[in-house]
Amino acid sequence: MRRIWREYSLSIVTGGLFVLILLGQAIAGYNVSEEDSRDHGGPSQTIAQYLASGHFWEATFENLESEFLQMASFVWLTTFLRQKGSPESKKLSGPEDVDADPRADRKAGSPWPVHRGGLLLKLYENSLTLVLLLLFLLSFTGHVIAGAVEYSEAQVAHGSPPVSAVEFLGTSQLWFQSLQNWQSEYFSVFTIVVLSVFLRQRGSPESKPVAHPHFETGHG
Repeated sequence: MRRIWREYSLSIVTGGLFVLILLGQAIAGYNVSEEDSRDHGGPSQTIAQYLASGHFWEATFENLESEFLQMASFVWLTTFLRQKGSPESKKLSGPEDVDADPRADRKAGSPWPVHRGGLLLKLYENSLTLVLLLLFLLSFTGHVIAGAVEYSEAQVAHGSPPVSAVEFLGTSQLWFQSLQNWQSEYFSVFTIVVLSVFLRQRGSPESKPVAHPHFETGHG
């Protein structure tokens, strides 16, 4: 157990925090939903019914989509864009290990697509961006489907017809929800890129060494 904790503690802690916060979101969302139902004379529901509702899944997918969009685009943008002084950027000039052609750098223990080559290697060398983009698309789809259910319930309650998922794509409600999350994600990326030029966190790989000059790009 000590070895597992030493080797996987970062994923264990962040995964655990995700589960705990999701649980907290479910409880808080359930209470909000119940209060809203009581205010409008609607029926009560169990926590299990709430967890299957559009209200819960819309909120969940709405946030996940923005995270995956931010991560996918940031991983891709850092392949060719630079920021002087930021450890989040590649150096302004000179070769980088991450740019090395895997076809000329095959080693014992390299991932098997590296040895296989061809289309499989082409996909693998872009797999991080591609999978994050796929997770964004899946989360956005979940947001649209769950959001259409939640939006339709509100429509019916006000005497208007429900909408399909395709129709929900054309509503301002969907894009207001999505864009307010997307802008916050890109602002947070902008913040870490710029602040990491001047500020430090000793011991973190997301920071330059404390004594390094401000405008030294990368970890040095």
